[in-house]
Amino acid sequence: MATNGDLNRKLRMALVGGGAGSFIGRVHATAAVLDNRAELVAGALSSDPERAKASAPDYDIKPDRAYGSVDELLSSEAALPEDKRIDFVSVATPNHTHFSIAKAALEAGFNVICDKPMTFDLEQAEELAQLVEKSGAVFALSHNYTGYPLIRQAREMIQSGELGEIQAFRSNYMQGWLRSRLEDDDQKQAAWRTDPAKSGAAGAFGDIGTHAYNLARYMTGLLPEEVSSHLKIFAPGRRLDDYGHAVIRLENGGLGTVTASQISHGRENDLFIEVDGTKGALQWRQEDPNQMMVRRNGQPHQVYTRDPNAPFTNASGAAACRLPAGHPEAFFEAFANVYRFAYDAMADRALGKTFEKTDTIYPNVADGVEGMYFIQQCVASSAENGAWLPLKHPLARK
Repeated sequence: MATNGDLNRKLRMALVGGGAGSFIGRVHATAAVLDNRAELVAGALSSDPERAKASAPDYDIKPDRAYGSVDELLSSEAALPEDKRIDFVSVATPNHTHFSIAKAALEAGFNVICDKPMTFDLEQAEELAQLVEKSGAVFALSHNYTGYPLIRQAREMIQSGELGEIQAFRSNYMQGWLRSRLEDDDQKQAAWRTDPAKSGAAGAFGDIGTHAYNLARYMTGLLPEEVSSHLKIFAPGRRLDDYGHAVIRLENGGLGTVTASQISHGRENDLFIEVDGTKGALQWRQEDPNQMMVRRNGQPHQVYTRDPNAPFTNASGAAACRLPAGHPEAFFEAFANVYRFAYDAMADRALGKTFEKTDTIYPNVADGVEGMYFIQQCVASSAENGAWLPLKHPLARK
């Protein structure tokens, strides 16, 4: 089968961010090429020009395409012949830079895959949504947990009615790495995540609470109506929340909860979700991603495993798998599934074909807007002692 179908070539990628000390930049670079459908050919790997160019050999980026700034990258790549220039830009930088980078890339005609949260605030997110629509480009958001095969399996099960009417969800993301104030030691990841000038209005709730909320919305498809939130700073002197809860009233009359913590001892990357329906309930945990529990009263508990060849695996779950059962797939593969399905749209765009922009299997710009609205409304609700505030954004996926 030809690479990227009728396009018959690899897509060409530029990475922004990912220099020395980066976590998520290396993840993007690995996930993007996992299926041999893209190659990393260019980058502006740091806001410091010297560090940006010095980091290029770590990614096998040639010196003439190792750029000292985003502006240099975009102008230089746009000037290259069509069969040489990049197809898309991956944004793997702190939150406060996402908007300007994504905006410039879209205006230069390139597709974008952006890290979450999508922008610094809601105003930027809404403007970016307009830019995506105007540009006609592919825009994917790396809410990577949506890429796990059993999350895709659960989504299809829920939305086809196997669990009946969904009445409640509990989506939790628990970490403990910020129990102490690592930002005081200039630890790179802690420093910007706890700085309101770089992270935005929220700390833990913006960093990981958005993942928990997005996962529940992605799986259930249920629209929110209102939110009541309490965010808390437990580490003395820290400027942004490191713990929080949100209760969400759903349009169908159900209830959802989101909990996010970065100060819980011993918790590493513990994202887990439970969904209750009238015909059954399910539970999935990111640290054990190849199993999912389904429960029905009066019946033995069912453990679904990630098995693309099993008769119980639906089409969505099977399409997200790469390996047979018993060969664990996890974080990188799930992250790569965001890229994998966005590549289908990028290839169609390159061939002048139409492609789905709204109801995509991968998170898109509308999900990014909704995430920023979630942050804004949770912060505002907490400031008003948990007041109930609207949560349904006009751009929310139906």
